[in-house]
Amino acid sequence: MNKGEFVEALADRMDVSRAQADRALSAVLDLITERMAKGEKVAFTGFGSFEVSSRAARTGRNPQTGASIEIAASKVPKFSAGASLKNSVNGK
Repeated sequence: MNKGEFVEALADRMDVSRAQADRALSAVLDLITERMAKGEKVAFTGFGSFEVSSRAARTGRNPQTGASIEIAASKVPKFSAGASLKNSVNGK
């Protein structure tokens, strides 16, 4: 399911226009992004949580040349599924 299909399904479920559903989805995604950019954790009980994880600097290898390269430290988004989501996916 891509964003367009998701917006269409959301509009049908909420009985609103596609434009309203698109604005609602965009607002939710923007809020999650803004909070994570500030380093905050966003949690939805039962569904899961979004948080920022730090990766330390490390040495890697260029697969074409085999040369060592330094990979800088970075922050990466992380999602952890909640119990209800895990149970639904597993048919429980």
